[in-house]
Amino acid sequence: MEVPVVLALSRVMRSSPYWPVMSHTTLRRVLPGFAVSSLGDGMAVVAVSWLAIELAPTADRGIWVALAAAAYTLSGAAGALLLGRYLRHRRPAQLVGWDAALRAGALGAIPVFHAFGALSIQGYVALLALSSVLHSWGQAGIYTMIARALPERDHLAGNAVLSGVGSLATVVGPPLATLLIVFGGPASVLAVDAMTFLVLAVTFLLAVPKDSVPEPDEDKASRTAGFAVIRRIPALSGLLALSFVFFFLFGPVYVALPLHVSDDLDASAGVLAAFYTAFGIGAVLGSVLTGFLSRWRLWPTTVGIVIGFGILMLPMGLGAPTAVSVVCFGLAGLLWPPYSTLSTTLFQRSAPSALLPQALAASSAVRVLSVPLGTALGGPLVAGLGAVGALRLSGGAIAVLGLTAAGALALRAAWRAPVAELSGCGDGGARPSE
Repeated sequence: MEVPVVLALSRVMRSSPYWPVMSHTTLRRVLPGFAVSSLGDGMAVVAVSWLAIELAPTADRGIWVALAAAAYTLSGAAGALLLGRYLRHRRPAQLVGWDAALRAGALGAIPVFHAFGALSIQGYVALLALSSVLHSWGQAGIYTMIARALPERDHLAGNAVLSGVGSLATVVGPPLATLLIVFGGPASVLAVDAMTFLVLAVTFLLAVPKDSVPEPDEDKASRTAGFAVIRRIPALSGLLALSFVFFFLFGPVYVALPLHVSDDLDASAGVLAAFYTAFGIGAVLGSVLTGFLSRWRLWPTTVGIVIGFGILMLPMGLGAPTAVSVVCFGLAGLLWPPYSTLSTTLFQRSAPSALLPQALAASSAVRVLSVPLGTALGGPLVAGLGAVGALRLSGGAIAVLGLTAAGALALRAAWRAPVAELSGCGDGGARPSE
């Protein structure tokens, strides 16, 4: 009986859309290293803010937690804009390896300085910023490798594997970080995170042969072509504006939530980990469910997600019991992957095919700035409104943003209907799926 079962399982695996990804010679070598480093990053989500809380002066903790969280991501956006001349033609494996090596070194220095009592809050923020300078290029490298190593029909499956690994890491990482914080403090979590990036660096710099990933002809397209496309198409401009403001308004949560847990709830890092783990579980489920939304109208669904996300954020700012807030935060996580996927699909349907890569790259460059900028705003918001007030403002503003976008969609539909009747075009050229 065991042999037929094994054969059946083998057939199921080989018929899966993920089989070409998991069986690819090069990707099979690098995915374990990517999974290990993703787990380290999932642990760091808790440790970065918790160590900032320990190091910062009590009176200015909100500001320093905001700076630490922003530094861990914002310098990557600066690196993406300033280092293009030197890095845009490097092999994908080099980009990932160099990013991982820098992260391993900078993050590894934090527990060393902390052990010798030489880690100030200023030095901590500086090391976090240094660790992320190449991170946008590292992310570009891994997704470029997927695109070049796999045929186009397998790109979606390859991207889904990376997304799924990252989502699972946000579920497993925070509880592991909590255990390490209890026994060794938050600096020990960053030591483990540094080691995971060392594994990733070794994997990409030594285990990926130069000729294993095909290199295309040199790209001579203008780096500003994507922005030109977005400016010419109102739908893309509106979508990019919606995404920027949405992520910007979510940014303060990275500051307000840790301080809400530590100060308002007087709770441990385990409660903070519970919030992030719930969000991660929701994100994993959301990734699975996104494929069932293909028949839904994309624009109304995208805007509805923004409204629902803001409403689900409100319990944390309205004094709801902790268990209710955790569940609602998890449900908000459920909406996060569908928003990213649907907004990308709208870009794909609206931008000219020949300029789609440049349009998506420009979109990514703008979006990567939004959350860190919002996080930086979180410090002053917490200082002025308190952690609960900042959470309430964040959730309410996101909901209002969604309602405003819904109103704009309704006005656009109302304006297009009489135009369609006058021109005899029926639906005015609108795609039913949008």
